[in-house]
Amino acid sequence: MKRTHRYLDLSLVIMVSLLLSGCWSSKEIEDLGLIVGTSLDLETGAISSEEQREARYANRELLTVTNQLVTSETTVTGTKDGTPHQKAYKNVSETGDAVLPTLRNMLLKSDKHSFAEHSKVTIIGEDLASAINLQQLLDFFLRELEIRPSGLLLVAQGRASQTLETNEPTKIPAFQLVEMMSGHERTTKILPPMTIAKLEGKLYSDSSFLLQNVIAEDGEVKFVGAAVIDGKTKKLRGFLNESDLEGITWITGEGKGGLVKAFDEKSGSPIVYEILSMNSKIIPNVEEDRISFTIKIKSEGRIAEHWVLSDKTFNNEFLKKAEKIIEKEIERLVMKTLEKIQQEYQTDVAGFGNRMRIDYPKVWKNAKKDWDQIFSEVPITCEVNISIKDYGTSGD
Repeated sequence: MKRTHRYLDLSLVIMVSLLLSGCWSSKEIEDLGLIVGTSLDLETGAISSEEQREARYANRELLTVTNQLVTSETTVTGTKDGTPHQKAYKNVSETGDAVLPTLRNMLLKSDKHSFAEHSKVTIIGEDLASAINLQQLLDFFLRELEIRPSGLLLVAQGRASQTLETNEPTKIPAFQLVEMMSGHERTTKILPPMTIAKLEGKLYSDSSFLLQNVIAEDGEVKFVGAAVIDGKTKKLRGFLNESDLEGITWITGEGKGGLVKAFDEKSGSPIVYEILSMNSKIIPNVEEDRISFTIKIKSEGRIAEHWVLSDKTFNNEFLKKAEKIIEKEIERLVMKTLEKIQQEYQTDVAGFGNRMRIDYPKVWKNAKKDWDQIFSEVPITCEVNISIKDYGTSGD
């Protein structure tokens, strides 16, 4: 009996030892280079003779891939002689004519094993987005299991690699871009995040869409409007500025917060309206094959600031006047944006076609092939209804 218990005890010890042995496929953190961001640029500079031969043979554009890495060395902080001696990140670049071979060539100049499961953002340069179909360019990112589908996608005005540089050695630019994107809930000048998972549906729908635009200047990055991606060519068509993007946000009703600054007609003084909620409905109308749209916008908010000394904030007359002023300003933003996307770009990036598909499927079936052209000629009206529910604690 004692011998049987002894065997059982020995078996339990062996089993527990196996469970405590750790991960068989673990990787030492010291050996890894964690990719936290990637930029893609059209290569316009000097390249090697081997790359030139390959480009001539394939008759293809060359692209430069830059990975931003965080390693065990870059995470070491400290100063020497009062100045930081090391950046918190390391950027590695390589040039080629396809993404994966170019990434593999980075192994020739790095002593770390690249690990992409922590990648946060991918930035595409303006020239590259204009020259190459995004469905082809991003095929690797859509297929690769190691790439997180929650990673963000941005377009850079200028070279994308510059957005992965900063003047602050302790900061990691890829993380900064992700943190900046979280501000979309408090402004109408930043698009809701476009992830790789969402992008796949956009690319295969053949519908035009917008990507957040970012610009780098003197080691600092800033969000400046949006990039217009053509649904047919899958290429960059142009850019919308911050004011245009405000108009798009009101058309789609996808904003969660932000401000509208309007001006009192008599005094010229500013009145600032803070958005508490917004709702927009695009209503298509079809009469004898003539298509038109009405945009109905509703919003509730508060007076956050006003410089009109002659008016009292608590006065109902002033609040009604302020509502009309804000409504007029929102309508101006919307109509200005519509003029740009209809006349200049002739590209529907605000979801009018999708509304047609839902409400008039038979009409949409005939129109979808040439929708962007049809959209450019469609009359659109806008109705805005603003309700000021709060005016702060200041007033008489």
